[in-house]
Amino acid sequence: MVRKVLYVLDRVLTFFEEWTLFLTVMVALLALFVSVVTRYTITYTLTWPEELVREVIMYTTFIGSAAAVKNRALIRIDAVPNLFPWIRKPLDFLNHAVVLVFGVFMTYYGWKLVQLQYVTKQTTIILKIPQYLLYLMLPGMGILMILRLLHVVYEDITGRPVAGEPDAESAD
Repeated sequence: MVRKVLYVLDRVLTFFEEWTLFLTVMVALLALFVSVVTRYTITYTLTWPEELVREVIMYTTFIGSAAAVKNRALIRIDAVPNLFPWIRKPLDFLNHAVVLVFGVFMTYYGWKLVQLQYVTKQTTIILKIPQYLLYLMLPGMGILMILRLLHVVYEDITGRPVAGEPDAESAD
C-alpha cells in the first residue's frame, strides 16, 4: 500500500517537475530569441527577457534540487564509504537527515519570506510580477525535497525502487 502511494506520488511529481521545467525553459529561450532578434535587427534592446530568464534560472535551480534528491545526485564525499564500506548506510541516513532538516528549514523560512513579500506588496522591476509569487518557490522546493526524500528513504529501507510499476500482489 505504501509503495503504491509513493509510486503515484512519484508519477505526479515527475510529471509536474518535467513539464514545468520544460515550459519555463522554452519560454525563457523564446524570450531570449526575441531579445536577440530585436537587438540585431532594429537595434533596440528589450529588458524584460533578461528579468524573465533570471527568474526562470532560479525556478529551475529550486526544482532541480528536488530532482537531485530523487536521483541521489546531491554532492557528497565518497572517500570514507569507499574506504570503509560498513559506514555507507549510516552516512546515507545522516545525509537524509541533513536533507530533511534543510527541506523543513526551506519550507518554514520560505513561507515566512512569502508572507513578508505579500505584506510589503513588492514586485519585480520590469515585469511587475508580485515578489511573493516568486518566493513561493522556496517552500515549494522544501516540500518537494521532503517528498522526494520519502521515496529515497523508502528505497533504502526496503531495497525496492519506488519508480517501477507496483506489484499487484505486494502487501506493503
